[in-house]
Amino acid sequence: MVKIAIVYYSMYGHIKTLVEAEKRGIEKAGGTGDVFQIPETLSDEVLAKMSAPSKPADITVLEDPSLAGVFISTASLGGGQESTALAAMSTLAHHGIIYVPFGYAKAFAQLTDLSEVHGGSPWGAGTFAGPDGSRQPTARELEVAEIQGAEFYKTALKHFG
Repeated sequence: MVKIAIVYYSMYGHIKTLVEAEKRGIEKAGGTGDVFQIPETLSDEVLAKMSAPSKPADITVLEDPSLAGVFISTASLGGGQESTALAAMSTLAHHGIIYVPFGYAKAFAQLTDLSEVHGGSPWGAGTFAGPDGSRQPTARELEVAEIQGAEFYKTALKHFG
């Protein structure tokens, strides 16, 4: 069995909601996942001015990741979901972290369905938060995140299990 570390940062909680769906997907595929957050870089004063909720105290801050997939939250359709994923590649490479792309194969129907506005791409699951952070991940966005979690686990199991 391969143990997956789900590492995230979430200012308003949207990514944390996707994390929970990713973890469910990993567990549905037969794996286990531990959730970690990266250290906060903003001061409490700045976070308060941005109306950001407190970070969960029950989630460990990760120090040394080694295998990664990405999932993203942006304010709007033009918010840069793909460019955010592309920018993450540089950080992953600098830290020697292996990137596992999501692709279209397992969630083509969900990712390409235009009947509703939703985040996500072959780079990874995604959601739109809205300009004030009030929009929460939709059922479709959570479904994509679960599929990505399951597929990520299967890939990790095949290569490291």
